[in-house]
Amino acid sequence: MRDVRAEAETEYLQLVLHNDNETPEDFVLDLVRSVFDKPAAEAQALTAKVNEEGKAVCGTYPSAVAEALLKTSQQRIRALGHPLLLTAEATGRDVTGTRCDFCGAAEQESRTLIGGRTAHICDRCILARARNLSEFSADKHFKYAYEALAWHFAGIPQDQLVTTSRVFPGHMRADVQSALDKLLSVASSRFFGIYEQHRYETMTFAALTRDGQYAHTIAPAQYQDVDIGETEPVKCLNNGLWLCRTNDLRYAVVLSFHREYGHEAGNCIEIAVPAGAAGAEFVQRCFSELETAINTARSYRGKILSLEGDTDYRGRSRGVMVHRLPPVERDDVILPEATLQLLDRNILRFVATREQLRGLGQSTRKGILLYGPPGTGKTHTIRYLASNLPGHTTLIITAEQVGLLGQYMSLARLLQPSMVVIEDVDLIARDRNDMNGPCEEALLNKLLNEMDGLKDDADILFILTSNRPEQLESALAGRPGRIDQAIEVPLPDELGRKKLVHLYGKGLLLTDAVVMEAVQRTKGVSAAFIKELMRRIAQACIGRGGGKAVKAVDIGEALDDMLFAGGKLNVKLLGGAQDLIHRDSN
Repeated sequence: MRDVRAEAETEYLQLVLHNDNETPEDFVLDLVRSVFDKPAAEAQALTAKVNEEGKAVCGTYPSAVAEALLKTSQQRIRALGHPLLLTAEATGRDVTGTRCDFCGAAEQESRTLIGGRTAHICDRCILARARNLSEFSADKHFKYAYEALAWHFAGIPQDQLVTTSRVFPGHMRADVQSALDKLLSVASSRFFGIYEQHRYETMTFAALTRDGQYAHTIAPAQYQDVDIGETEPVKCLNNGLWLCRTNDLRYAVVLSFHREYGHEAGNCIEIAVPAGAAGAEFVQRCFSELETAINTARSYRGKILSLEGDTDYRGRSRGVMVHRLPPVERDDVILPEATLQLLDRNILRFVATREQLRGLGQSTRKGILLYGPPGTGKTHTIRYLASNLPGHTTLIITAEQVGLLGQYMSLARLLQPSMVVIEDVDLIARDRNDMNGPCEEALLNKLLNEMDGLKDDADILFILTSNRPEQLESALAGRPGRIDQAIEVPLPDELGRKKLVHLYGKGLLLTDAVVMEAVQRTKGVSAAFIKELMRRIAQACIGRGGGKAVKAVDIGEALDDMLFAGGKLNVKLLGGAQDLIHRDSN
């Protein structure tokens, strides 16, 4: 017959640690903390007891648990060649005479620090509470991140946790925050802000498990307002630790900045789960959902953007600057009708027929060169195109930002259909024979590679502008597939100048005679010149107390300042024709 009493007496085993005066104390401390999951203070007290009394009880456990802990400990001891001795001694259930503070049952040497005091908790309660830890610790306050993690992953050794991380572009911060909020909305979770003592380091899950002087303190949630061109900014977290539970799976999510010298700070998301197939599958599903949410991002889609690194005096973080520009209708574009029709056919109608072109196996990407003298309205024309390409995201790149072309193109691919505008392309894509060194050629090659690297079915338009098209490198301007159509934006003709006088003088009282005089005296000037002329005419009206009524003398006074007082350089800067000086001086 089976001896039930004997089994009851040996159902639990005490694990005893013996002093050998040779094993390093740091190893003993680490063993006690990592294998037996003792808090730092308790591990130090136990190690001190071993040194003073020659041995100390690490804990009393069910025999199966004790044997597993003993095996793990001995493997670590042998791996490093230490003589440390750990033994198992049989014991009955009620050895200490203490009872579980939760259920009142007899409890053996299983102690946990709670709120600064030692609580007695039986193994059965620990396991039961671990399964519902989110509710169990929902109201518990922690000072350090490692304490919260220890509670959340109670019963799971740290070496049985696995982390996976992804880094997303820093300028997509608003969409990453939105995607993360969506992902965590379906889980039972608790959030902690973290104080980062060393801002130059990426905060990781492993770093959050450290204690002592390297412990990360729990702090208030730290938000920054990110401007996305809407009435209200998006509130984005600087960092965060989420302790989550889905069904029986406990996991943690860490949000931080990924910092790498010389590169844009990225958004790092790290997920920690127990090792095993279930955890690995869950992590892959989480990142798949994050990627889908970010790829369908709405924060910047359909807007006019540029990457912004300058100071924002409103105190909002941008990364991406959204340009709030009024829409431009066709009637507001003062260009010859032939030029407007060329724009419509090669851009607006091309985009409208993309699906049919794709169905016929034709490329849906395109490159357009807008060229002409300064001030003729190339930038205004681009605003017209942006206003009339529904659903398109417009990215405006100045010549000095071409070094960021890779980031711009990543945005263009993510937010397509998109229009990529590179202004004054002749500054970085001039003929190789006229370049000053390898840096200029490197920028040119970067541009060519990005244009060539687009797939034929990419919904991306390249719009390049230039004041000096004759200086462009032939590899760019002389090859279809990079630039498919060059469109001249010319100086305004007589009809164009008349429209411009009315457009920029709409707040003034203009007689037909005054308009015709302004038109006749501005032959060969740019649209920018006429815009400045009308402002000076308005100033002249104010100066003589004439209110809104314009007289011929006002035109003469304004032209005198623009053509003669500033000399030939002023004429060039304002976009005027040099022969105006000779005509007006006769």
